[in-house]
Amino acid sequence: MVNALKIDDLKSFLDFKSQYYNNPEFIKEDPIQIPKLYTRKEDIEIMSLLMATISWGNRTSIINSGRKLCNIFGESPLDFVLSINDESIKKLNFYHRTFNYYDFQFFIKSLKNIYLNKGGLESVFSKYNDISNFKNIEHFRSIFFSLKHEKRVEKHISSPNKGSSCKRLHMFLRWMVRNDKIVDFGIWKKLSTSSLSCPLDVHTGRVARKLNLIKSKNNDINALKELDSSLRKFDAIDPVKYDFALFGLGRYESF
Repeated sequence: MVNALKIDDLKSFLDFKSQYYNNPEFIKEDPIQIPKLYTRKEDIEIMSLLMATISWGNRTSIINSGRKLCNIFGESPLDFVLSINDESIKKLNFYHRTFNYYDFQFFIKSLKNIYLNKGGLESVFSKYNDISNFKNIEHFRSIFFSLKHEKRVEKHISSPNKGSSCKRLHMFLRWMVRNDKIVDFGIWKKLSTSSLSCPLDVHTGRVARKLNLIKSKNNDINALKELDSSLRKFDAIDPVKYDFALFGLGRYESF
Protein backbone atom coordinates (compact mmCIF):
# COMPACT_ATOMS: atom_id res chain seq x y z
CA MET A 1 0.00 0.00 0.00
CA VAL A 2 0.95 3.64 -0.24
CA ASN A 3 3.68 4.70 2.14
CA ALA A 4 2.06 6.72 4.96
CA LEU A 5 4.69 9.45 4.64
CA LYS A 6 3.82 10.03 1.00
CA ILE A 7 0.06 9.57 1.03
CA ASP A 8 -0.77 13.30 1.26
CA ASP A 9 1.47 14.12 -1.69
CA LEU A 10 0.05 11.24 -3.71
CA LYS A 11 -3.51 12.30 -2.93
CA SER A 12 -2.74 15.86 -4.09
CA PHE A 13 -1.16 14.53 -7.27
CA LEU A 14 -4.13 12.27 -8.07
CA ASP A 15 -6.64 15.00 -7.19
CA PHE A 16 -4.90 17.30 -9.66
CA LYS A 17 -4.79 14.67 -12.44
CA SER A 18 -8.42 13.70 -11.85
CA GLN A 19 -9.53 17.27 -12.28
CA TYR A 20 -7.24 17.69 -15.28
CA TYR A 21 -8.68 14.73 -17.19
CA ASN A 22 -12.28 15.02 -16.01
CA ASN A 23 -13.21 17.62 -18.62
CA PRO A 24 -15.34 17.86 -21.79
CA GLU A 25 -12.33 17.07 -24.00
CA PHE A 26 -12.28 13.57 -22.47
CA ILE A 27 -15.63 12.83 -24.12
CA LYS A 28 -14.30 13.30 -27.67
CA GLU A 29 -12.31 10.05 -27.57
CA ASP A 30 -14.48 8.09 -25.12
CA PRO A 31 -17.38 5.69 -25.81
CA ILE A 32 -19.55 7.75 -23.45
CA GLN A 33 -20.07 10.16 -26.34
CA ILE A 34 -22.64 7.75 -27.83
CA PRO A 35 -25.12 7.72 -24.90
CA LYS A 36 -24.49 11.49 -24.66
CA LEU A 37 -26.57 11.76 -27.84
CA TYR A 38 -29.70 10.94 -25.81
CA THR A 39 -31.56 12.84 -23.10
CA ARG A 40 -34.17 10.46 -21.65
CA LYS A 41 -32.95 8.47 -18.64
CA GLU A 42 -33.90 5.06 -20.01
CA ASP A 43 -32.41 5.77 -23.43
CA ILE A 44 -29.14 6.83 -21.81
CA GLU A 45 -28.88 3.78 -19.56
CA ILE A 46 -29.71 1.27 -22.30
CA MET A 47 -27.17 2.75 -24.69
CA SER A 48 -24.63 3.09 -21.88
CA LEU A 49 -24.92 -0.58 -20.95
CA LEU A 50 -24.43 -1.65 -24.54
CA MET A 51 -21.51 0.72 -25.10
CA ALA A 52 -19.84 -0.46 -21.91
CA THR A 53 -20.39 -4.07 -22.98
CA ILE A 54 -18.57 -3.61 -26.30
CA SER A 55 -15.86 -1.35 -24.86
CA TRP A 56 -12.73 -3.33 -25.45
CA GLY A 57 -10.10 -2.89 -28.14
CA ASN A 58 -9.67 0.12 -30.40
CA ARG A 59 -11.71 3.09 -29.17
CA THR A 60 -12.41 4.36 -32.69
CA SER A 61 -13.87 0.97 -33.58
CA ILE A 62 -15.97 1.00 -30.39
CA ILE A 63 -17.38 4.43 -31.21
CA ASN A 64 -18.09 3.43 -34.82
CA SER A 65 -20.02 0.41 -33.54
CA GLY A 66 -21.90 2.76 -31.22
CA ARG A 67 -23.00 4.81 -34.21
CA LYS A 68 -24.33 1.62 -35.80
CA LEU A 69 -26.36 1.02 -32.65
CA CYS A 70 -27.80 4.52 -32.95
CA ASN A 71 -28.89 3.74 -36.52
CA ILE A 72 -30.64 0.59 -35.29
CA PHE A 73 -32.36 2.21 -32.30
CA GLY A 74 -33.36 5.49 -33.93
CA GLU A 75 -34.52 8.28 -31.64
CA SER A 76 -35.22 6.07 -28.61
CA PRO A 77 -33.49 2.85 -27.54
CA LEU A 78 -36.23 2.31 -24.93
CA ASP A 79 -39.04 2.59 -27.47
CA PHE A 80 -37.16 0.25 -29.77
CA VAL A 81 -36.64 -2.36 -27.05
CA LEU A 82 -40.23 -2.24 -25.81
CA SER A 83 -41.88 -2.29 -29.23
CA ILE A 84 -39.85 -4.90 -31.10
CA ASN A 85 -41.38 -8.39 -31.38
CA ASP A 86 -39.63 -11.75 -31.30
CA GLU A 87 -39.69 -12.22 -35.06
CA SER A 88 -38.09 -8.83 -35.65
CA ILE A 89 -35.48 -9.52 -32.97
CA LYS A 90 -34.37 -12.59 -34.93
CA LYS A 91 -33.51 -10.33 -37.88
CA LEU A 92 -31.17 -8.02 -35.94
CA ASN A 93 -27.60 -8.31 -37.19
CA PHE A 94 -25.34 -6.09 -35.09
CA TYR A 95 -21.89 -7.30 -34.08
CA HIS A 96 -18.69 -5.92 -32.55
CA ARG A 97 -15.67 -8.22 -32.40
CA THR A 98 -16.82 -11.31 -30.43
CA PHE A 99 -20.17 -9.68 -29.57
CA ASN A 100 -22.23 -11.17 -32.39
CA TYR A 101 -25.77 -11.04 -33.74
CA TYR A 102 -27.02 -13.69 -31.27
CA ASP A 103 -25.56 -11.81 -28.30
CA PHE A 104 -27.21 -8.60 -29.45
CA GLN A 105 -30.55 -10.32 -29.98
CA PHE A 106 -30.43 -11.80 -26.48
CA PHE A 107 -29.47 -8.43 -24.96
CA ILE A 108 -32.56 -6.87 -26.55
CA LYS A 109 -34.81 -9.67 -25.22
CA SER A 110 -33.34 -9.40 -21.74
CA LEU A 111 -33.55 -5.63 -21.66
CA LYS A 112 -37.18 -5.83 -22.75
CA ASN A 113 -37.88 -8.21 -19.85
CA ILE A 114 -36.09 -5.92 -17.40
CA TYR A 115 -38.07 -2.83 -18.42
CA LEU A 116 -41.41 -4.60 -18.70
CA ASN A 117 -41.19 -6.81 -15.61
CA LYS A 118 -38.30 -5.77 -13.32
CA GLY A 119 -38.62 -2.01 -12.96
CA GLY A 120 -35.73 -1.08 -15.27
CA LEU A 121 -31.95 -1.20 -15.04
CA GLU A 122 -31.57 1.12 -12.05
CA SER A 123 -33.96 -0.97 -9.99
CA VAL A 124 -32.18 -4.22 -10.88
CA PHE A 125 -28.73 -2.80 -10.10
CA SER A 126 -29.84 -1.26 -6.78
CA LYS A 127 -31.05 -4.19 -4.70
CA TYR A 128 -28.23 -3.96 -2.16
CA ASN A 129 -26.99 -0.86 -0.35
CA ASP A 130 -23.43 -1.89 0.39
CA ILE A 131 -19.89 -0.51 0.39
CA SER A 132 -19.37 -2.21 -2.99
CA ASN A 133 -21.60 -3.21 -5.89
CA PHE A 134 -20.36 -6.78 -6.24
CA LYS A 135 -23.66 -8.21 -4.96
CA ASN A 136 -25.64 -5.82 -7.18
CA ILE A 137 -23.73 -7.02 -10.21
CA GLU A 138 -24.46 -10.65 -9.36
CA HIS A 139 -28.13 -9.80 -8.86
CA PHE A 140 -28.18 -8.07 -12.25
CA ARG A 141 -26.60 -11.13 -13.85
CA SER A 142 -29.19 -13.43 -12.29
CA ILE A 143 -32.01 -11.30 -13.75
CA PHE A 144 -30.32 -10.67 -17.07
CA PHE A 145 -29.68 -14.35 -17.73
CA SER A 146 -33.01 -15.58 -16.36
CA LEU A 147 -34.31 -15.97 -19.92
CA LYS A 148 -33.34 -19.02 -21.95
CA HIS A 149 -30.00 -18.41 -23.64
CA GLU A 150 -26.87 -19.97 -25.07
CA LYS A 151 -23.97 -20.18 -22.63
CA ARG A 152 -21.72 -18.14 -24.91
CA VAL A 153 -23.56 -14.88 -24.21
CA GLU A 154 -22.63 -14.97 -20.52
CA LYS A 155 -19.04 -13.98 -21.28
CA HIS A 156 -20.23 -10.46 -22.06
CA ILE A 157 -21.47 -9.84 -18.50
CA SER A 158 -18.62 -10.59 -16.11
CA SER A 159 -19.05 -12.09 -12.65
CA PRO A 160 -17.19 -10.95 -9.51
CA ASN A 161 -18.02 -14.34 -7.98
CA LYS A 162 -15.85 -15.88 -10.71
CA GLY A 163 -12.95 -13.57 -9.94
CA SER A 164 -13.50 -10.91 -12.58
CA SER A 165 -12.87 -7.23 -11.85
CA CYS A 166 -15.91 -6.49 -14.07
CA LYS A 167 -14.20 -3.48 -15.63
CA ARG A 168 -16.97 -2.68 -18.13
CA LEU A 169 -19.80 -2.97 -15.60
CA HIS A 170 -17.99 -0.71 -13.16
CA MET A 171 -17.46 1.80 -15.95
CA PHE A 172 -21.19 1.65 -16.70
CA LEU A 173 -22.00 2.21 -13.01
CA ARG A 174 -19.59 5.16 -12.88
CA TRP A 175 -21.40 6.73 -15.83
CA MET A 176 -24.81 6.20 -14.20
CA VAL A 177 -24.05 7.21 -10.60
CA ARG A 178 -21.36 9.93 -10.59
CA ASN A 179 -22.88 13.35 -11.11
CA ASP A 180 -19.87 15.49 -11.98
CA LYS A 181 -21.88 17.56 -14.52
CA ILE A 182 -18.95 17.15 -16.92
CA VAL A 183 -18.44 13.58 -18.14
CA ASP A 184 -20.56 11.19 -16.07
CA PHE A 185 -24.36 11.31 -16.21
CA GLY A 186 -25.34 10.88 -12.55
CA ILE A 187 -28.91 9.88 -13.49
CA TRP A 188 -29.18 7.09 -10.90
CA LYS A 189 -30.10 8.10 -7.36
CA LYS A 190 -30.47 4.75 -5.59
CA LEU A 191 -26.72 4.07 -5.45
CA SER A 192 -24.06 6.24 -3.84
CA THR A 193 -20.72 7.22 -5.31
CA SER A 194 -19.04 5.73 -2.23
CA SER A 195 -20.11 2.25 -3.40
CA LEU A 196 -18.45 2.54 -6.81
CA SER A 197 -15.35 0.65 -7.88
CA CYS A 198 -12.73 1.82 -10.35
CA PRO A 199 -12.89 0.25 -13.82
CA LEU A 200 -9.68 -1.75 -13.73
CA ASP A 201 -8.05 -2.03 -17.17
CA VAL A 202 -4.49 -2.24 -18.47
CA HIS A 203 -3.93 1.51 -18.05
CA THR A 204 -5.36 1.93 -14.55
CA GLY A 205 -3.77 -1.32 -13.39
CA ARG A 206 -0.31 -0.42 -14.63
CA VAL A 207 -0.38 3.07 -13.10
CA ALA A 208 -1.88 1.80 -9.83
CA ARG A 209 0.97 -0.67 -9.45
CA LYS A 210 3.59 1.98 -10.15
CA LEU A 211 1.99 4.14 -7.46
CA ASN A 212 1.92 1.16 -5.08
CA LEU A 213 -1.86 1.30 -4.80
CA ILE A 214 -2.16 -2.42 -5.56
CA LYS A 215 0.17 -5.38 -5.29
CA SER A 216 -1.78 -8.09 -7.11
CA LYS A 217 -0.24 -8.90 -10.46
CA ASN A 218 -3.48 -9.72 -12.25
CA ASN A 219 -6.34 -7.33 -12.96
CA ASP A 220 -8.83 -9.51 -11.12
CA ILE A 221 -11.27 -9.09 -8.25
CA ASN A 222 -8.47 -9.18 -5.67
CA ALA A 223 -6.63 -6.32 -7.37
CA LEU A 224 -9.87 -4.36 -7.57
CA LYS A 225 -10.51 -4.79 -3.84
CA GLU A 226 -6.99 -3.52 -3.15
CA LEU A 227 -7.54 -0.53 -5.40
CA ASP A 228 -10.92 0.18 -3.80
CA SER A 229 -9.30 0.23 -0.39
CA SER A 230 -6.51 2.56 -1.51
CA LEU A 231 -8.74 5.04 -3.36
CA ARG A 232 -11.29 5.23 -0.54
CA LYS A 233 -8.51 6.41 1.75
CA PHE A 234 -8.07 9.40 -0.55
CA ASP A 235 -11.81 10.10 -0.95
CA ALA A 236 -14.36 7.86 0.76
CA ILE A 237 -17.29 9.70 -0.80
CA ASP A 238 -16.17 9.73 -4.44
CA PRO A 239 -13.26 7.29 -4.82
CA VAL A 240 -13.89 6.58 -8.50
CA LYS A 241 -13.06 10.13 -9.57
CA TYR A 242 -9.49 8.81 -9.53
CA ASP A 243 -10.32 6.64 -12.53
CA PHE A 244 -9.74 9.77 -14.62
CA ALA A 245 -6.28 10.22 -13.12
CA LEU A 246 -5.17 6.60 -13.41
CA PHE A 247 -6.55 6.13 -16.91
CA GLY A 248 -5.27 9.49 -18.13
CA LEU A 249 -1.78 8.89 -16.79
CA GLY A 250 -1.65 5.49 -18.45
CA ARG A 251 -3.32 6.39 -21.72
CA TYR A 252 -1.95 9.84 -22.48
CA GLU A 253 1.24 10.19 -20.47
CA SER A 254 2.68 6.66 -20.66
CA PHE A 255 3.18 6.87 -16.91
